[in-house]
Amino acid sequence: MRISRKEFLKQAALFSAGSMLPFTLSAFSGSKIENPDITILYTNDTHARLDPFPSNAKEFAGLGGIARRASLVKKVRANQKNVLLLDAGDVFQGTPWFDVYGGKVDLKLMTEMRYDAMAIGNHEFDRGLEGFAEAAQKAGFPMLASNYMVRETPMNPFVQRQIIKEFDGFKIGIFGLGIRLQGVVDPALHGDVRYMDAERTARRMVESLRNFHRCDYVICLSHLGYQYADDRFDDVKLASSVEGIDLIIGGHTHTFLDDPVIINNSEGKATMITQMGHSGVRVGRLDLKLSEANMNHNFRYYTIDGK
Repeated sequence: MRISRKEFLKQAALFSAGSMLPFTLSAFSGSKIENPDITILYTNDTHARLDPFPSNAKEFAGLGGIARRASLVKKVRANQKNVLLLDAGDVFQGTPWFDVYGGKVDLKLMTEMRYDAMAIGNHEFDRGLEGFAEAAQKAGFPMLASNYMVRETPMNPFVQRQIIKEFDGFKIGIFGLGIRLQGVVDPALHGDVRYMDAERTARRMVESLRNFHRCDYVICLSHLGYQYADDRFDDVKLASSVEGIDLIIGGHTHTFLDDPVIINNSEGKATMITQMGHSGVRVGRLDLKLSEANMNHNFRYYTIDGK
């Protein structure tokens, strides 16, 4: 889904002014929670857009820029005790910054911003496995892809299946899903990395995080794409078919979702899907308001405009 720049700026003005959408997804039964309200900040498909778009750009003129994004994150952290900063993949490729530095600068700056995790997008393969590994040495945060088999490849030291973050007794499990490689990534670039079925893998990840690690909340960093008209597996199909995922932070399709999309699966459980377009022109924010009885969600997004 794409929106016109005029409509984009109209919506951005509303949300950057601080408008929020509150809603409740599910009951919460945690026992150690006192007041651990948690803020989740997220990006996707930043595509090496370290500088703002030029003022004469046809779309998003003057928007974006990693320095502005870092300033926003710093301000949020100054006011919120518990902050998660996540990315849904395709950090690589798109500007001369990648052509020259191969993703190293992006990952170094994201590390300085204290990203907690990112998913592996298809463009993370654009310089092959050795190129990925060289850049990944600059990443001081986990890179997640639970459905890519990376053993005995240069990616292996840098890719994890899942992580767990704990805030005052509240446990958040996070796992990554990557897009099917066939037809998307040149076999010469992904080498011996094997794609595993995303739906089956997601079920295993949820089982592990919910039942073994006893997570209270589960996030999928997905680079599958929001929704396709054909049978390709996407975020909507994932939310419909796999129970136990609270939040899908998506990427790949560059979809600007002004509001979260709520999907109920066959068992009546709700999953929220969100995606922030591309190039770092938006940063999403989800505030979890927790009590012993309820889990409320407040959503907003920021337009990175330098104002």
